[in-house]
Amino acid sequence: MKNIKRILAIIGIILLVGLYLSTLLFAIFENPNTYLWFRASVIATIAVPVLIYAYTLIFKYLKQRGDTSDEKKR
Repeated sequence: MKNIKRILAIIGIILLVGLYLSTLLFAIFENPNTYLWFRASVIATIAVPVLIYAYTLIFKYLKQRGDTSDEKKR
């Protein structure tokens, strides 16, 4: 389980670094579609950490709920 968490954390870090770099590049370069890509990148930069946090909260809640139901069965 810990290895899965590490792998997912590394994937999340790589994703966030990629989003930060793309946001920077979209802000620097001039192109007709750059503004749309910049907006999408900024929104994703905000949404991805929020979703990761929400998933961890839900996972912790479901794990605690599952642990208590297992104890009741014994």
